[in-house]
Amino acid sequence: MSRLLKGYSIASYTSDSSTSSILPLSAPPVSRETRAGVETPYEAASKEGYDGKSRALYQKYSLAADPTTWGSNLNPYYAEADDALHNPTVRSGRIVDDDTHFSWSSRGMANLGCLLILCCGLFGFIVRPRLSIPVTHIYSVISVGYPLFTYRERMLYDAHTFNALGVNASGQVPVLSSGFSPIDPETPKDVYMKTSRRDGEQWQLVFSDEFNTEGRTFYPGDDPYWEAVDLNYWATGDLEWYDPVAVTTTGGAMAITLTRKETHGLHFQSGMVTTWNKFCFTGGYVEAAVQLPGANNVVGLWPAVWTMGNLGRAGYGASLEGMWPYSYDSCDVGTAPNQTLRGLPESSTTSGFEGSNFELSFLPGQRLSRCTCAGESHPGPVHSDGTYVGRSAPEIDILEATVTGRPLSGQVSQSGQWAPFNNNYVWDNSSANLIIDDPTISILNEFRGGEFQQSTSVVTDTPASCYQLANNPCFAVYGFEYKPGYDDAYIEWVSNDKSAWRLNAAGVGADTTAEISARPIPQEPMLWGTIDFEHLTFPAVMLIDYVRVYQDPKHINVGCDPIDFPTQSYINQYPAAYYNANLTTWVDDFGQPFPKNSLVNGCN
Repeated sequence: MSRLLKGYSIASYTSDSSTSSILPLSAPPVSRETRAGVETPYEAASKEGYDGKSRALYQKYSLAADPTTWGSNLNPYYAEADDALHNPTVRSGRIVDDDTHFSWSSRGMANLGCLLILCCGLFGFIVRPRLSIPVTHIYSVISVGYPLFTYRERMLYDAHTFNALGVNASGQVPVLSSGFSPIDPETPKDVYMKTSRRDGEQWQLVFSDEFNTEGRTFYPGDDPYWEAVDLNYWATGDLEWYDPVAVTTTGGAMAITLTRKETHGLHFQSGMVTTWNKFCFTGGYVEAAVQLPGANNVVGLWPAVWTMGNLGRAGYGASLEGMWPYSYDSCDVGTAPNQTLRGLPESSTTSGFEGSNFELSFLPGQRLSRCTCAGESHPGPVHSDGTYVGRSAPEIDILEATVTGRPLSGQVSQSGQWAPFNNNYVWDNSSANLIIDDPTISILNEFRGGEFQQSTSVVTDTPASCYQLANNPCFAVYGFEYKPGYDDAYIEWVSNDKSAWRLNAAGVGADTTAEISARPIPQEPMLWGTIDFEHLTFPAVMLIDYVRVYQDPKHINVGCDPIDFPTQSYINQYPAAYYNANLTTWVDDFGQPFPKNSLVNGCN
């Protein structure tokens, strides 16, 4: 998953070239004849065979081994128009440019003028000051109340220069071997290995960032792994604008700051940073040491750290339509719009909430499902039976912080988001599938989901001292360990560096009432009420001391474009969906159809 750091809603939310080929020397010879009107003998020779009939593609654009068959005069004394370019004049044993010592030509002057313009442009690029201040896809954010996006157009379709050079704009120089070092050299050596909470095996560090370099910035192109967004997160009702200026590093931590500020028609400014399409991992353990913003007894902030599959980009609605929060690889009603076909099953129209007219799902259907017809646009791969692997953008939350209760106190919700949905959004939370380590501080979340998502969530009390406004504020370690897939797959969440709860894969297994199949623990590469304004303190700052990712040495799977779950070609095919935040839907805004689906509308 591509890790995300989401800021303040607070959320910490933890991307035609020509080709050439070399043909075999044994390719059939081409005709020496040329046709009238053909500009060169080579073009003529490539059009037809001896009999004048069309030939195979490789025959059309190949030359025989014998140069005399190419249709060109090969006599070394035959004068050609470009001889002056490659046959130098020799005088007194020395090569000279021409028969004269010096000459002028209009072409030469044009070339010289072009070079002067390029040199001036290069100098101007080097000395021109940068007018914008860089700031920092894990996802990390701080939001006020209910998070919200409004989109500003940005057309950034290319890799950025600083990434290509290996040094970012804020002076961070990665350790290079064959590329960027994903492990921060300042990570203590004694944390390079960690014991798996599930099987007791030693797992190795595959990524870390200690944020010790002061004043780092995370504008697009500034950092090899992190990028801060510039948008309003409308989908979750955020009241602030996310601006890269709100994310930096200070005192050995990443700082995401929420301030009262009039910007883009909103009254607050915050930050969201992510590792989307820069760093992703599949399976393993991710942890972050976090100091939550504000106080643990004042309502209104919504910090979060979470992960999402790389085929969706948070804040870019077109990329998410029909992708989030699916985790599904079956061809049945679970992939259909509103999770129903011809009004069935009955539970899809009766087991929702009253506010949604008792309809279970308002989702448009899984865009890249196993039902996708052959030849339709799909990133692959393909099962042995010829059907596509169901693809999506699932979400696993490291934490979403909240303040509730009487008296008020702080908690974190640690959850997975799912589609399709169980009947009445009730998953199999029996003791075999829901394991809570300390029931005195952790309870099953009453929120089960709604028409746009189903949630498996447990709420755990947070240490009161690990907040911004506490005396001598500390950092608490949050994370999750997971194994993707079915059968023995699982997710185990960690709060305050202790196991909080575990979800076994059977908990999101098949549901015969909803007529859906089992949902896998996410296999995609992952990246990252009322508001008490009177008592909220601004600026509110969430600090992240470090982020580290570990994996089983026998199952290292790091990268946003793994062979078994590729993403890059699909992202390249539809760049506007991933880089233009104004496109909030795939169909209506972006103007792209869902692929044909054998179950819903047939393939013929």
